[in-house]
Amino acid sequence: MNLKDKSCVPCQGGVPPLTLEAARAMLPRVPAWELNDEGTRLSRTFKFSDFSQAQTFTVKVGDASDAEGHHPVLTYSWGYCTVVFYTHKIGGLHENDFIMAAKVNALT
Repeated sequence: MNLKDKSCVPCQGGVPPLTLEAARAMLPRVPAWELNDEGTRLSRTFKFSDFSQAQTFTVKVGDASDAEGHHPVLTYSWGYCTVVFYTHKIGGLHENDFIMAAKVNALT
């Protein structure tokens, strides 16, 4: 199943985060996203031609994230929006983070 067609499952904690190897194996399923060196954060910066487009996209990401109950760190300004996913309760990455990255890719 395509990641963007899946739904996030509530994470109550107590499950281990994905290993660096497992996160690297999932990375090709979310084109243009990057892992940090430890494999605990998934991020992508989207470029736009002005502030308004960046802001509009940021709101779309927020709405999509809220609908799934899985919220990223969002940073935006003139011409860009950076989206960072990780699962706070487990201190690293979960399949939910990759599901949301795929859903965010579908917004572009």
